[in-house]
Amino acid sequence: MLSATETAQRFVAHINSHDVDAIAALLAPDHCFIDSLGGEARGRETLRNGWRQYFRMVPDYRIYVDRVLVDGPHVVLLGVARGTYSADGALHAENAWSTPVALRALTHDGLIAEWQVYADNEPIRRRMAGASA
Repeated sequence: MLSATETAQRFVAHINSHDVDAIAALLAPDHCFIDSLGGEARGRETLRNGWRQYFRMVPDYRIYVDRVLVDGPHVVLLGVARGTYSADGALHAENAWSTPVALRALTHDGLIAEWQVYADNEPIRRRMAGASA
């Protein structure tokens, strides 16, 4: 079984490769995703669909991890999230964004039970408001 750190790092690798099925395979069945505003989404299939939609909206989304902090099953990853908002499937340079990010994973039996994102949503909101189509 993977350690908490390995589980969280593998999850980020699957996000960065946009492998929705691999992402879903690492989610606990009752997984809880908590966004930057405190909104929650629950369940493996709900999140499979959510990640698929997010990658359509940000086709080049990536997380760059600079630091990892671990306390038992809790892993905190610090770094930068970046991507390009796409309203039409095309990448327009003026719609690129980047923001510092902190990610909290609660792992259980080699799966991600909770994934919480702490990031400023304003960079992508500005791109969405003025996006090229």
